[in-house]
Amino acid sequence: MKMKTKAVLAIVALSYAPLGVAGNKAEYPNVKVAEFVIEKLDVTSLPSTLWPKKEKGKKTFADYGFTVQTVDETEAVIEAAGGVKRLAIRVLDQKSSGIYVCFAEPGESGGPAKTQSVLVLKRNDPSALLKGHESFREFAACPVIVVPTDQRICSWATLMCDLSTSLPIARMNSVHSATRDF
Repeated sequence: MKMKTKAVLAIVALSYAPLGVAGNKAEYPNVKVAEFVIEKLDVTSLPSTLWPKKEKGKKTFADYGFTVQTVDETEAVIEAAGGVKRLAIRVLDQKSSGIYVCFAEPGESGGPAKTQSVLVLKRNDPSALLKGHESFREFAACPVIVVPTDQRICSWATLMCDLSTSLPIARMNSVHSATRDF
C-alpha cells in the first residue's frame, strides 16, 4: 500500500512539473499592452529600416527621448523631441510566444504611412526587454510598406525598387510580389 501511494504521488508531481517550468517563461500582460510595448521594447533590436541609428547606453523609447502622444489598450503614437520622428504602434495579436505589432512611421499631414511593418516582440524572462524581429506572418490590418530613404539605392534582396524603372516600391503584398502605389 505504501509503495502504491508513493507511485501515485510521483505521477502527480511529474504531471505538474511542466506547469512549474512554464511558469518561469516570460509572460505578457493582457491589458495596456501598447503601453507595455512602449516601456519594455529594446528599440536597438528593431530592423535597421525602422531604427537605423543606435546610440551607446540607450535601449528604450524613453532613453531616446520619445514621449507618448496617445495611448490606449492596443494602439499608441509616440514622438521624438521636437517632432523629428513620429511612430505609431498597433498591437495585432498576442500569444504566449510573443506580441505581434504593426510598427509604422505615419506620413505627412495624416497621409499614408511612410514605412510600415509587422514585428513579433519576444523576451526570455520577465525582467528582460522585448526584442523585435520582422514577422513572416501577414495581417490585413498592416500591409508591409517599404520606401527607401535614399531612392538612389535599390536592392535585389530587399525588392525596394522596380528594377525596370528604378522607382521605389511602396507596398509589398507578400514575400514574392510587390506593387507600386501612385
